[in-house]
Amino acid sequence: MDEKCIIDRFEGNYAVIEYGRITFNLPRSLLPKEAKEGDILTFDIHIDKEETKMRSQRINRLADELFRE
Repeated sequence: MDEKCIIDRFEGNYAVIEYGRITFNLPRSLLPKEAKEGDILTFDIHIDKEETKMRSQRINRLADELFRE
């Protein structure tokens, strides 16, 4: 049986998502405006390798400055 992500309900700025026996909160701002309770969600998640690389370089520069003798 394939598990589905289903919008159970909305609580404030969050959607409560059911995924099998697991529930988790997802910021409502990440959902389409027309999303409603009972809707089934699909996700297409990608890693932004360029942004990840730039973030890592920024962190390394900050660490170098912080720990410079």
